Amino acid sequence: MTQTILHINASGTTDGSVSRAATAQLIADMNPATVMTRDLAATPLPQVDGTWITARLVPEEDRTDADRAALALSDALIAELKAADTVVIGMPMYNFGMPAALKAWIDLIARPKVTFAYSEDGPVGLLEGKRAVVAVASGGVPVDSPVDFATPHLRQVLRFIGIEDITVHVAKDVIAAQAA
Repeated sequence: MTQTILHINASGTTDGSVSRAATAQLIADMNPATVMTRDLAATPLPQVDGTWITARLVPEEDRTDADRAALALSDALIAELKAADTVVIGMPMYNFGMPAALKAWIDLIARPKVTFAYSEDGPVGLLEGKRAVVAVASGGVPVDSPVDFATPHLRQVLRFIGIEDITVHVAKDVIAAQAA
């Protein structure tokens, strides 16, 4: 199957990163036609600010050049997401949660009327038909344990934007399976 993958690396560690090794293995196993990589350590994303928060709510036809400039990076990140069939995310767990770099990516791609909308029945994700594969690396917190606040948060955000097909792997298990 020909597919395009968006590979999100959220680990601040580049050499010896368990989540990076696991996602590299998962992608190799998928044999995709195209891989777009967004390395959040190599190219950190800004935190959203008041200018961005205000601009995202301005109807597109009413946006000023300043509004468009404030949303340009967000638009580019969303274009990557829309172009992908599968999103592969390497997520280390830091202090029971996701890295700030991954949270910044989430904040920039969760946009009303772009990746989600509100209906009479509540929020509706607009990125249907995609899947997500996540490799979670944790030194001591078991994935999906009561103190893992990262994995449920990421699943919720992905579902919120319309990605319902989500597979979560324990990163060290992916690496162990490859070594076996």
